[in-house]
Amino acid sequence: MKGKMIALGIAFAFFWASASTATKIALQSAQPFVIAVSRFFIAGLIMLLIAHVIMKKPLPAKSDWRKIMIYGLLNVSIYLGLYIIAMQHVSAGLGTLAVGVNPVLISFMSAFFFKKRITVYGYGSLLCCAAGVCIAAYPLLLGSYASVEGIAIILLSMLAYSGGAIYYAKSSLNRLDILTVNGWQTIFGCIFLLPFLFYSFRADANQFDAKFWGGTLWLAIPVSIGAVQCWMRLLKYDAAKAAFWLFLCPLFGFFIAKILLAEPLSWFTALGVLLVIAGLWMAQRFKISK
Repeated sequence: MKGKMIALGIAFAFFWASASTATKIALQSAQPFVIAVSRFFIAGLIMLLIAHVIMKKPLPAKSDWRKIMIYGLLNVSIYLGLYIIAMQHVSAGLGTLAVGVNPVLISFMSAFFFKKRITVYGYGSLLCCAAGVCIAAYPLLLGSYASVEGIAIILLSMLAYSGGAIYYAKSSLNRLDILTVNGWQTIFGCIFLLPFLFYSFRADANQFDAKFWGGTLWLAIPVSIGAVQCWMRLLKYDAAKAAFWLFLCPLFGFFIAKILLAEPLSWFTALGVLLVIAGLWMAQRFKISK
């Protein structure tokens, strides 16, 4: 079992970290919302076919639909909608690093909503993560691999994701099958993005070539389905240990971007990643709220 969990952890970190690079590749051939809607429709349809046709899982109850729609709005439409826009303005490695900070943001937002007091370790964790992202972003800003606008948008997307995670934890959706919730929230998230797709669509800006389909299908299947299922299995096996696999995501993310997109690596990158990892470790090792 231990070997299987290690394999699942590495698979999760790799697939999750690869999302930024896959997005950058797809953006070379298509508009952001074309990629996003295609990705979510494919992923959602596959998950619902598995859940309801193959596994014969029941449909959500009438009282669950509104909750699933809200979760899809936060977790897919706003979070990933903003994320794919931001990826036009930041490097793939920096995008992965920002995503890695999510656990700390979730902890802080949870403490705020549940009116808990932030500990010194909590502030230290947030400071380390913020400093790490800023340091890693510095040479990228100078080299036009990132922009202040892109960093601001990706921060807003992280806040939406954190809000979605808290909403899911407070709702009764966690009693439903994972594939059922993920499938329907992904489909609803896709539907909510359709007006933005129709408004911004330009036929001459989209080429449905190998880069588009390669990036989009990778995002839909290994990332949206594979990484999430690995993560849920890790949580079920040992929730405390599962979080430590997040530490690999920034490392994988920068190296994947370096290999496939020739994005620069520097001592700023190394220091930034180490600070983010230190912040994540602090958040997992100590209580950041009381």
